[in-house]
Amino acid sequence: MSDILKLTAADLSEKLRSGELSSVEATQAHLDRIAAVDGDVHAFLHVSDHAVEVAADIDRRRAAGEELGELAGVPLAIKDVLVTTDMPSTSGSKILEGYMSPYDATVVARSRAAGLVPLGKTNMDEFAMGSSTEHSAYGPTHNPWDLDRIPGGSGGGSAAAVAAFEAPLALGSDTGGSIRQPAHVTGTVGMKPTYGGVSRYGAIALASSLDQVGPVSRTVLDSALLHDVIGGHDPHDATSLTDEWPSFAAAAREGATGDVLKGLKVGVIRELDDSGFQAGVSESFRASLAAMEAAGAEIVEVSAPHFEYGVAAYYLILPAEASSNLAKFDSVRFGMRVNVPGGTVEDVMAATRDAGFGDEVKRRVILGTYALSAGYYDAYYGSAQKVRTLIQRDFDEAFAQVDVIATPSAPTTAFRLGEKLDDPIQMYLNDVTTIPVNLAGVPGISIPSGLAAEDGLPVGIQFVAPAREDARLYRVGAALEALLVDSWGGPLLDRAPILGGAR
Repeated sequence: MSDILKLTAADLSEKLRSGELSSVEATQAHLDRIAAVDGDVHAFLHVSDHAVEVAADIDRRRAAGEELGELAGVPLAIKDVLVTTDMPSTSGSKILEGYMSPYDATVVARSRAAGLVPLGKTNMDEFAMGSSTEHSAYGPTHNPWDLDRIPGGSGGGSAAAVAAFEAPLALGSDTGGSIRQPAHVTGTVGMKPTYGGVSRYGAIALASSLDQVGPVSRTVLDSALLHDVIGGHDPHDATSLTDEWPSFAAAAREGATGDVLKGLKVGVIRELDDSGFQAGVSESFRASLAAMEAAGAEIVEVSAPHFEYGVAAYYLILPAEASSNLAKFDSVRFGMRVNVPGGTVEDVMAATRDAGFGDEVKRRVILGTYALSAGYYDAYYGSAQKVRTLIQRDFDEAFAQVDVIATPSAPTTAFRLGEKLDDPIQMYLNDVTTIPVNLAGVPGISIPSGLAAEDGLPVGIQFVAPAREDARLYRVGAALEALLVDSWGGPLLDRAPILGGAR
């Protein structure tokens, strides 16, 4: 494998700025890598025809002395939930097969403006509904650590692309863990920002009160650099915060010194008992906490009594919002249409949705429509929103005692493809540690914490901070990352199996 591919986005950026490498060289190396290994991984649904052209333009502008952003010339993978003008935007669904958007999502537009080079669109569970990328209408993505296992979901494509060295950076979206859980099972870093901290304009909506766009990378600093590019207020998004955000990259660089751990209070949730988790996940989590404690952090037990109801509340709120958001896929305005000779508009719509939506989407749309129906709204959707408020209060009370909360990012390592498809409840429970973060709108980050002893597969630790304290996560995440990488003698992904016959 080319040495270029092993560079972090931050290191690649330095070599681009110094002239040691050109963006064309970096982009071509990643395109060659995609060609070599993506037949096995299937991280990408579409590879850009224009990437080298875009890279050449960045090189030209740099040579002309133009002031460019820190990440200018660095390749980027884009989850297919984000619309793009120059590549199809399908959200992993047949109903949008071949759809070309007339505009870019805000995060895509900001990435282009910062000089990042879009490589292609990554695979995902259809309309982001899933925890394994097995619900993509275009076939599953495979985990680079073990091609027979899931890469997580819904953003398994973005995580796998980064883990397989097909891209140094990727954009993802996280509705209940779709950035952080794939990070956990692929040995990558995934950040879900504070709700409203990153624009959702141009992200094909699943559940509008839960969705958040964020970065996927191999290091905490790389995620912070991308977050700096995509974050900030967007007038096109009614839920966008107007806050002035600090430099997340500066926070990550400060954290990497390790000093931030001294006196840091790290909360461990009493009710989120990891004794039911896979042993290797719990052991890795406990070892990370011990490393932080040895560096001066204080581990504090906190209570969050309503977290146990989080999954149940989430799987009422999400389907309800999804059934509303997906009503626009009606065979009339855009997307596929199934003709019904002599049929009414309703007949055409029903036939189109039947042919165009997969089983998981249908399951959640039906559930959501039921939960919102007359006589059931208060019993189901209304009650779930009350639970959401209680979870937000749990976080408020916990953060009055601690600086961050730590949990395993998911209960198990990557399970085998097909293993849980017939048991959606088990699949849903896989998001037990990530879902409360989305319900409360607070930021969460997953960083690699090691390999599980029993299967040698990656494990992640999740940190959660109060709303608007994203920078705190980058400080803490970078501090632990520095400790762990030092103890391992190099990045965790160095231990990943060889793909395509070469490192």
